[in-house]
Amino acid sequence: MSTNYKTDVTQIESVPTKGHVVDESRLDRDIHLNDAIQAEVDRDEQEVRRIIRKVGFRLVPILGLLYMWALIDRVNLPNIQIAGMGKDLGTNIGNRYTLITMTFFITYILFDYPANICLRKLGAARWLGLIGTCWGCLTIAMGFCQSWQAVLACRLIFGGFEAGMAPGSIYLLSCWYTRYEACIGVFGSGLSSVLAYGITTMGPVGGIAAWRWIFIIEGIISAAVGITAAVILVDFPDKATRPGLFLKKSFLTSTEAAVILARVERDRADAVPEPFTLPNIMRALSDWKMWQFPFLLFCNNLTVYSFSYFLPIILHESMGYSTKMTYVLSVPPYILAAFWMFGAGVLNDRIRMRGPTLVVQAGIIVCGACTMAFAKNSAARFFGVFLAVGGTNSNIPTIYSYQHNNITGQTKRALATAMLLMGGGFGGIAASFVFRTQDKPKYLPGMIAVICSQAITVVLVSCNGLYFLRRNRMADRGEVVLENTPGFRYTY
Repeated sequence: MSTNYKTDVTQIESVPTKGHVVDESRLDRDIHLNDAIQAEVDRDEQEVRRIIRKVGFRLVPILGLLYMWALIDRVNLPNIQIAGMGKDLGTNIGNRYTLITMTFFITYILFDYPANICLRKLGAARWLGLIGTCWGCLTIAMGFCQSWQAVLACRLIFGGFEAGMAPGSIYLLSCWYTRYEACIGVFGSGLSSVLAYGITTMGPVGGIAAWRWIFIIEGIISAAVGITAAVILVDFPDKATRPGLFLKKSFLTSTEAAVILARVERDRADAVPEPFTLPNIMRALSDWKMWQFPFLLFCNNLTVYSFSYFLPIILHESMGYSTKMTYVLSVPPYILAAFWMFGAGVLNDRIRMRGPTLVVQAGIIVCGACTMAFAKNSAARFFGVFLAVGGTNSNIPTIYSYQHNNITGQTKRALATAMLLMGGGFGGIAASFVFRTQDKPKYLPGMIAVICSQAITVVLVSCNGLYFLRRNRMADRGEVVLENTPGFRYTY
């Protein structure tokens, strides 16, 4: 193994990085490599792989579980709506259901960036565990609401709690992994339908309607996952040698922490946290990519939330399937999407490209949406669901990675992640309004909006590919330094 981590750690501790001076006091002073340890690490590549596996086993499963249950709690409304909430609380009258789905995204957007700051200040274990437990308790409370206004108020608060989950998870993983290693994929929407089917088959229990039990049972599981996350999760690499919140033994040794920091520093020269100052923030916001990536996720999430919130209703009301058959048919497209997402992620990491996958999958989404909107029989329309759901869910982590691969600097990445999730939140708001009750059963205006959003994605990403390719060639000739980071190249 030829990578010299000792050199990298020295650079982390003493060399100005990306326009600011790195003070050695900002790192744990026990994070260093002596010559004997360095020689051992250099000789044995398996040692580095062992450290990466150790980090992966500790971080990825609990973050994936927490993220999955957040998604389940977020998108369980359509299943609960057709399970009886619409009739009992009158959420099927006028635009009430639209308002309930939309209010979540108001606080989700407003609290995105403040949540990222809290993550860094409080630590991942405290922050993600706390908000996971809180939104689980709030989901339980929604099972006891007696009016649609109460559900709406709970959803408003719920968005504030969940605002920190996705950006926090992405930011935390990006601090531990290099640009081609960080990726999360879930299939929570399909699992939500499975749970809804199982719970509704048991009918009312203890005088509580089945649709209320969906809220209660999913909320209990979410709160339990949040508590578990507080115990298991670890904070950032520069703090990994300190005792944990509940587990008093440190997660990594000083040698292991130095290896992680050096790998990230070599990859993008931002392993050391930089201060969240106004000049750093304004410098980040001046980059056009900071604004386009959120718009790409806006276009994609308009489609994601259209299907998350309205697919069961379309299957039930437009295609004529029974309530229980709707639950069953909602699952296979998301199972396919899970495998599709995984396969696309592996392919992207091997070829180290994201744009072509985004373009191809956007084209597949257009084909699926057109089939859903304009095909004459239900079987053909249901086939279109597989194409649209698979492509749009796979493009979520692809867009995350697309941004993550093309931005450096911790302030810039933290801000970019928050902005990205805000763009996704606005996509959810748009989905709530383009799929209107008066347009059922086919919801043609909403389907046309989906098609247009993906066509825009194809154009923007194609233009990006040409731009990134030209800038990389200029950097190869020594004419420019990309992202103020020598050796950095854009991923197109």
